[in-house]
Amino acid sequence: MEFSLIKLLLERTIFLNYGHYVGVISNRELQKIFYTLVELHKGGKDSYSIEELELCFLASYPSLKDSERALFNILFKKIELADADRGLVEKYFKSLKTKEKARQIAILALDVSEGRDGATIESLQDAINGLEVGVGIEDEIEFVSTSLQYLLEEEVYLPGLTWRLAGLNQSIGPIRKGNLIHIFGRVETGKSALWISEVTHMVKQLPEDETALIFFNEEGGRDIVYRLYSAMLGKTYNEVLENPEQSEEEFNRQGGDRIRFVDRPVLIKEEMESIIKLVNPGLIIIDNIDKVKAFTETDRRDLSLGEIYKWARTTAKTYCPVICVAQADATAHNRKWLDESMMADSKVGKPAELDVIIGIGRTNKEGFDNTRHIHIPKNKLRGGPETIESHRHAKFDVIIKPELSLYQDI
Repeated sequence: MEFSLIKLLLERTIFLNYGHYVGVISNRELQKIFYTLVELHKGGKDSYSIEELELCFLASYPSLKDSERALFNILFKKIELADADRGLVEKYFKSLKTKEKARQIAILALDVSEGRDGATIESLQDAINGLEVGVGIEDEIEFVSTSLQYLLEEEVYLPGLTWRLAGLNQSIGPIRKGNLIHIFGRVETGKSALWISEVTHMVKQLPEDETALIFFNEEGGRDIVYRLYSAMLGKTYNEVLENPEQSEEEFNRQGGDRIRFVDRPVLIKEEMESIIKLVNPGLIIIDNIDKVKAFTETDRRDLSLGEIYKWARTTAKTYCPVICVAQADATAHNRKWLDESMMADSKVGKPAELDVIIGIGRTNKEGFDNTRHIHIPKNKLRGGPETIESHRHAKFDVIIKPELSLYQDI
């Protein structure tokens, strides 16, 4: 449907009537094309061709990588081949317009109920009378492509984000939009160090207009920023501060300026959603996800957590891969290999929503202070070029360098 929408919006009358209601385009690449369409219509012509749209797009994004340019070529071809059934698409546009008006009526009704200035029952009735009835979105169905060639082309041009640790590449493979990854372990095992180690590797792989967005509600946020510098530069805290200006310049050059860090004592779902829409993330980290608020609380903690993880799943499908972090329970103490039964407050709700679970084990064995034991008890991803099928649920040892917040293969 989205390809058909963009094709029909090339007509100026359609664009002027419905263009400002198209906030529902979920594909981030298509969003960029839509924004180009907005610029194109500033020219004032009655209609534009696909070729004109593509030329305007390339002029608006001159620094695209070859792989990105090839992907957009595929998308423009799909727009060109889309069946823009005017009746069906216009019905869909009208449904968007109706939904927006209904939202405004709901806000006005709240204003009337609270007696706010200018909000009267008469204005509410007028708004309701102006709402077009009988307009639905039952015809809005977008099927996933069954074209093997198209799927393979997407695989090549959207390769996903690879891990710093070879063991994770061999087991999990690249992560992409829609993937929900969970890291868990006991206190002071190195959970934050693992995502810091990986984020400072993955942010370098993101397109220039995307960010790595970190939501954090654990230790002091300032400490995490210093640890990000150490992991990115491979320098200790004291080494980073020997030349702060040079450290910051190098940090930004390697992609640090595209890290967005949100530190809150309490993470509120609604605020998180607003920030996500604002910063165009290509990767989201949530540490600690179990403490996110604004979900229905019940006597069953595991059921409440299940709602949080369902929301995280939806966020991953809508925007980008999400890596979330939480605690292991007491059964994981002094254990090498953790499995999903050791996730804190976990029964069914939490693990059911996850694509991948990464357990970090640690023992008190003498001489193994900086050795961590990684286990992948759940892995639903199909992997990538480096993936070894027999390693899908791998168990392997790694070294943590706490002073750098880096993990290294052995």
